[in-house]
Amino acid sequence: MSFNLGFIGGGNMSTAIVKGILKTDTHSPSKIWVSGPRLNNLKHWSDLGANITNKNGEVFCNCDVIFLGVKPGMLEGAVNDCLQTLTTTMSCKKVLFVSMLAGITIGDLQKALKQLSKDVSVIRIMPNTPMTVGEGACLYTPDDSVTEDQCILVERLLRNCGMCERVPESLIDSLGALTGCGPAFVYIIIEALADGAVKQGVPRALALRFAAQMVAGSGKMVLQSGKHPGLLKDEVCSPGGSTICGVTALEEGKIRATLINAVQASTLRNKELGKK
Repeated sequence: MSFNLGFIGGGNMSTAIVKGILKTDTHSPSKIWVSGPRLNNLKHWSDLGANITNKNGEVFCNCDVIFLGVKPGMLEGAVNDCLQTLTTTMSCKKVLFVSMLAGITIGDLQKALKQLSKDVSVIRIMPNTPMTVGEGACLYTPDDSVTEDQCILVERLLRNCGMCERVPESLIDSLGALTGCGPAFVYIIIEALADGAVKQGVPRALALRFAAQMVAGSGKMVLQSGKHPGLLKDEVCSPGGSTICGVTALEEGKIRATLINAVQASTLRNKELGKK
């Protein structure tokens, strides 16, 4: 890919995406730019071969596709910094912005970014950190000005990092809570399952390794078998066996209601972030 790729904000999610992209050697690190307020926090980007700067305007001037990776409440400040650090007037530049700002709608993004150029297109995405290892899940919604070729380009970038699927914007906050916040929920589950094995005398490192592999394998079973997870669960639960005893303990602990409430709480917070 010959275009220049930019990131305004070089935090964990931006880093996860760029690492996923670079794993496939489809985009040269010399064609990647990233900006952040402190250059010392971007050293891992320069170690990857990317160009780093503390001026958002440099990213805007040099790049054709720009990922927005700042916190939702920092959008206005990021745009103002961009305007103040432009190296030349770019009011007619054609640029595609890809926003990962939770809760910020396409309409709000267009309003803010039109200050930079009259020819701005916006794709809103909701990525997750497993994109770092090529096993991520990313949702995206384009605005009406985004072309099919631009959608294909972004899909090619993000599919290097895992699953990428187009959804209506109305699902971004709720489905994004599942995919974006869900890894944290699963990490807690992995840790707790490993703790259970440690309680039974298993060395911790061994318990963690097998708990993580068990979760990864279970996810693949759901995706590749096409079976409902309830059916897969039933296939493991022999009558009077150890698994159904464990499932009973989970049900007594209200694990289903707890996980449902966790997704709901994250969804509501996504919506709140968009209103601030």
